[in-house]
Amino acid sequence: MRDLKKIVDFTLAERRLLDKLSSPVKIQNYLDTLKINFEPKGDTLLSPRVVFRDKLAHCIEGALVAAVACWYHGQPPLLLDLVGSNKDFDHVVALFKKNGRWGAISKTNHAVLRYREPVYNSVRELAMSYFHEYFIDDGRKTLRTYSDPFDVSKMKNTDWITAEDNQWHIAERLNNSPHHSILTRSMIAGLRRADGMEIKAGKLLEWKPRT
Repeated sequence: MRDLKKIVDFTLAERRLLDKLSSPVKIQNYLDTLKINFEPKGDTLLSPRVVFRDKLAHCIEGALVAAVACWYHGQPPLLLDLVGSNKDFDHVVALFKKNGRWGAISKTNHAVLRYREPVYNSVRELAMSYFHEYFIDDGRKTLRTYSDPFDVSKMKNTDWITAEDNQWHIAERLNNSPHHSILTRSMIAGLRRADGMEIKAGKLLEWKPRT
């Protein structure tokens, strides 16, 4: 794996920040300080540089920041794509490993789909930890597939880290990477909907959109 410190022209402020983000816990704590990007002017996929500067992010933007911080400190920069049915949105987290177990760093505006401690034996086991939290407003559980770990260090260049424009190609490559189904049709048909208390908890927001 290439040494990110030597191949990306980070600013002094970016280096000082990344120096501090030396563990998954510190990365998660930093992401929690960022306001949610509600995309008021349309869909975005901001680069880590823009996130650092503007101090706001949504899930994949936060996951990219987390992946860059991991890479900066010599750890594999891995993304995990959690894919819902066509009635729900995908969620992207950054993966990490500690003592042989998998954990996840997550940027979300909800009380669910958050950080995962490194206690999972496999990526599938970690992905399944999100299953019961993954539902829409009427209680239907929607998580359908998860990706293999997607290593952003294997992309041809690192321009996406400091770019000023949207980086849609990363989402496209992630979407097109190998994914694994977690349910059969009969399993889907037998799913119980989330109950009223779960639905209420799922509507809790950390950041409120400006009106």
